[in-house]
Amino acid sequence: MPSIESSPHPLIFRINNSEVLPRPHIEDRNKITIRTMTRALEGMQKEAIVHDAFADTAWRMVCDEGPWLNGTDLSSFPLGFFSTGMIASLASEITALARQRHIKIEALKLIQDARYSMEGSAVRQTMTGSSLPVETEVMIRAEAEKADIDALLYHALAASPADAIMRSTLASRFKITKNAQHIEAGKVIPSMMLNSSDPLGLFERLEPSASSTCAADITEKLAGADTAGDRQSRPVGLATEQKRSVEVRAVLTVRDDGLKSIQVQCIQPQGGSVFHFLSDDPECFGGQGRAPAGLQYLSAGLSFCFMTQLGRFAGIVKQDLPSYSIVQDSCFSLPGASAAQHREAVAYPVDTHVFLTSGEDDDASRTLVDMAEQTCYLHACYRGIAKTKLRVNAV
Repeated sequence: MPSIESSPHPLIFRINNSEVLPRPHIEDRNKITIRTMTRALEGMQKEAIVHDAFADTAWRMVCDEGPWLNGTDLSSFPLGFFSTGMIASLASEITALARQRHIKIEALKLIQDARYSMEGSAVRQTMTGSSLPVETEVMIRAEAEKADIDALLYHALAASPADAIMRSTLASRFKITKNAQHIEAGKVIPSMMLNSSDPLGLFERLEPSASSTCAADITEKLAGADTAGDRQSRPVGLATEQKRSVEVRAVLTVRDDGLKSIQVQCIQPQGGSVFHFLSDDPECFGGQGRAPAGLQYLSAGLSFCFMTQLGRFAGIVKQDLPSYSIVQDSCFSLPGASAAQHREAVAYPVDTHVFLTSGEDDDASRTLVDMAEQTCYLHACYRGIAKTKLRVNAV
């Protein structure tokens, strides 16, 4: 099976030949639809193609897990991608709205803490992942009165499509193909997806863009985990019984060239590395497309987390699962500020087609998908309301 180590390419690159990719069936120009096609690599590694139909851009990204899931820690974990997407989306709306309101921002820093929990038994199928409200501190220096700064930040939060996930109840939808044959879904809501096929054949056809406009080192590991003798470095996420919490911290600043610089780390459980990401808005929203946008990172993180849960549950209950992949459509309204919509942004239910190669019977495959959704921290963000807690620190 391919691995991150065996690839000659950077961890993230823009795809030059995006015309080979199937487009999502929702092509409403008043919505952003992102099709993410993800396959399992060796161990806990994953690889994704993130195709934004609205921006007409596609990126390849790879994901790994930390020591808590026996990962090799070579790339960021799934929740790191999601946090990067959340914080980048909010920063985009803050800066766009500030321009429209003629507020000059002299300094901007965001610190975001995202928390999740996992509790229950995999064997008894009671294990459930949950998401808690995101806490975001905005440190800002701007030429404006405090009341205007406060209004700017709260209106920007409402304008962020990424944050719309946290303030809505959105039931995810699924379809299952096992060994090239469609099988009925179990407890999950049936999919409405069209024109989706197993993406495995696409990955070897990808051509990295040679454009000089793409940023260098879009993601890199800044500090490796020191897990020697650390009890938290054990693979706690693979235990049959769970009662634990997860906390992810993301810190964003804006560089002089306009690129968003984000550092992300899992701080609970301990033992995770610090990863750095760059983000840019697509050209259709005033950016230069030099790095993935917030919603593109977020959609990748959602697919990576669900894929982790598929592999994790199969491993715990010892299901036969030599190969698995997904096609995922995530959909959002246009951002309220970046698209000059001047209204609250909306997120829509995510739709996922799961492809399994397995010697298990259909009921076992249905249970696998049900439990992956039930234990996925990020599908929990969709199915529950956990509104962001915003703290403003005008400096």
